[in-house]
Amino acid sequence: MKKFLIVSVLAGLACSSVVAADGATLYKKCVACHGAKAEKKYLGKIPALNTIEVDKMVEDMMAYKAGSKNDFKMGAVMKGQMASMSEEDMKAVAEHIQTLK
Repeated sequence: MKKFLIVSVLAGLACSSVVAADGATLYKKCVACHGAKAEKKYLGKIPALNTIEVDKMVEDMMAYKAGSKNDFKMGAVMKGQMASMSEEDMKAVAEHIQTLK
């Protein structure tokens, strides 16, 4: 029984590191509009992402995903971008953006 428990724990740790969200990889789909360093003010209106705090960015991404945010009439576009992202993914992206400053 102990061997099974140890193997289960080790397998769980290995899987969680493989499945963990990679903010840098996920951010690649954002670069066209937001810039390689998250520095672009898209359409000259939307603030540069590298100026927004992690919690606020995740909150905004969750709202776009839910369809309750439509800043600068970008709600539909952003909802599509957020559709496949989990909250963990969003946090990973937001944390990655903080490293680009």
